[in-house]
Amino acid sequence: MAENSGTTQPLLQGINDQARLSDLSSEAVEELLAQEPVSVGQWLRLVGWESKLLWYLSGASIAVSIFNFMLSLVTQMFTGHLGALELAGASIANVGIQGLAYGIMLGMASAVQTVCGQAYGAKKYDSMGIVCQKAIILHLGASVLLTFVYWYSGTILRAIGQSDSISAQGQIFARGLLPQLYAFAIYCPMQRFLQAQNIVNPLAYISFGIFLVHILLTWLVVDVVEYGLLGAALTLGLSWWLLVFVTGLYIILSPSCKETWTGFSMKAFRGLWSYLKLTLASAVMLCLEIWYNQGIVLISGLLPNPTISLDSISICMNYLNWDMQFMLGLSTGTSVRVGNELGAGNPKVARLSVIVVNATSILISIIFSAFVLICRTALSKAFTSDDEVITAVSDLTPLLAISVFLNGIQPILSGVAIGSGWQAVVAYVNLTTYYIIGLPIGCVLGFKTGLGVAGIWWGMIFGVFLQTVTLIILTARTNWNKEVEKAADRLKISADDEEKRDLVEHIA
Repeated sequence: MAENSGTTQPLLQGINDQARLSDLSSEAVEELLAQEPVSVGQWLRLVGWESKLLWYLSGASIAVSIFNFMLSLVTQMFTGHLGALELAGASIANVGIQGLAYGIMLGMASAVQTVCGQAYGAKKYDSMGIVCQKAIILHLGASVLLTFVYWYSGTILRAIGQSDSISAQGQIFARGLLPQLYAFAIYCPMQRFLQAQNIVNPLAYISFGIFLVHILLTWLVVDVVEYGLLGAALTLGLSWWLLVFVTGLYIILSPSCKETWTGFSMKAFRGLWSYLKLTLASAVMLCLEIWYNQGIVLISGLLPNPTISLDSISICMNYLNWDMQFMLGLSTGTSVRVGNELGAGNPKVARLSVIVVNATSILISIIFSAFVLICRTALSKAFTSDDEVITAVSDLTPLLAISVFLNGIQPILSGVAIGSGWQAVVAYVNLTTYYIIGLPIGCVLGFKTGLGVAGIWWGMIFGVFLQTVTLIILTARTNWNKEVEKAADRLKISADDEEKRDLVEHIA
């Protein structure tokens, strides 16, 4: 007991000294949390310490998420000046085609967050560059398969009920987006690779710079040179390749990555199958989440009076997407924090991270939901002057507020799952709550009860609510000590595989 008391005393002094709050290490906090009891004052200081780390990661990640999202938004705004048909084609291609690829790529990249985040926490830096390269190889392979979807997008759009004219414009736009698809495949792993090392501010600066360049380029191509819909799509691809080029240069040249990036290696082609299994689980998990909202929009187009239904739900989804980008940035910070601490063997700090980020996200969501309700009419007038659409959007804003609140909890819990490596379990949860329960209920309410688009949205809310409750239960029942052991086993298996392959090559 005397030994423990002597060890703990300096830690307690550090916690009680505000000036030294930033100097605390995760190991010191882990040791303090292991002591009983921890006073209220110390808890508040620990929450402040964790919040500072979380917002350092999340603030820049939110900026990256929003500015990258705005690349497509700016392109869509410029296509609106080409005509209603061109805008409809670009919009439906964004939802039905690009959204498909976005879900797959973003989902696959979350595996990089899991493995690299835990490897960074465990100080196994040399394996992180190899993981990033493995991810790029698999992403490029997925891009080759998705190329056929982009190329034959007109046929696909007609098959889901779109008119011939809109499908034709959508195909032009989707084919022009093919360069962007391959850039996205390379950028996503690089972004997660840097975020796993807590390198976030440079990513934000790069994204902001490319966003400004993109506005200029799109204006020149669409308004000045008048290259039309295809020109707008190709410009979006060019901007994404600029993101790849500048981010790649940073990884190769920056001293911050000298330990984690040691150059291209043939080791990236080894053990692809074991990494692919985690990647597929990650892709399925996030795809089921992202496609759920997009499916709601597509289904709304099948309702009676589809113009009003599509316009109203699309306006609401625009605001929900803005909120989603904010929460995805916070979710990224969460997954990095949890992954780093599990890899470092600090289960109590990982649990503290989960508590702090969930409390933070709930508070933010309450504020965002209140804003939606207070500004319900102004939100619709920002997009349209049609009185019928304004009324329809105003009627949907209470549902939007509920979705915004749930959206502040669910992505954060998904970030915890990514940091912990639970992707396969959450994929089953998403499939059940979204597609087996939520979507059928929404279709029944929308088409059979006269509720229309509101009925479809109620089904979506019910599915998200069930998924959120399930993730809360899963997180609350987590044994974080076991999660540390799983993280260590995951990294050990990867290291053992590399050693075995090197030994076989040496013998041969």
